[in-house]
Amino acid sequence: MSDIKDIQDIRNLTRTVLDFPIKGIPFLDILPIFQNPKAVEFIINNIVDHVTSTKEKIDVVVGLEARGFLFGPILALRLNAAFVPIRKKGKLPGKVIDVEYQKEYGPDIFEIQEDAIKQDQNVIVIDDLMATGGTAVAAGKLVNKLGGKLLEYIFVVELTVFDGYKKLDAPLYSVLKYDT
Repeated sequence: MSDIKDIQDIRNLTRTVLDFPIKGIPFLDILPIFQNPKAVEFIINNIVDHVTSTKEKIDVVVGLEARGFLFGPILALRLNAAFVPIRKKGKLPGKVIDVEYQKEYGPDIFEIQEDAIKQDQNVIVIDDLMATGGTAVAAGKLVNKLGGKLLEYIFVVELTVFDGYKKLDAPLYSVLKYDT
């Protein structure tokens, strides 16, 4: 396990897997980051420093299925905020609201429990990767339907070539940016 000194050290831990999930797609795999606790700590510290220096008090951290669940609870604990998952259809108990969205590979549906966010709570959304913006836009719609104030979308990686940020209704912060 090596020391993590800067963003380039984090970038070096990622890898590209060709033809995943379908042929012709180069998938950026961030899971090797979790083999190095100092890398995870670096990412969380980076995000916490950003959020606490630029935002109001955060009430709710929303994590998107599935990799947003890896960072969201840790971030929520560090910010003394609630953690709320947004999941694919049929995975949450109780009353939910949903929204259909378009992914790179076809349509899907996200759900959130209808009492998970209270009116005017300050919310940030976290996920691992921003590409075309479909999942982020869907999450934003769910937060807005529940009356939350969406302050920012946060991603570990942003693939800037897809211009997904142009679809968002709140600012975006990403730890790593890839242009290709």
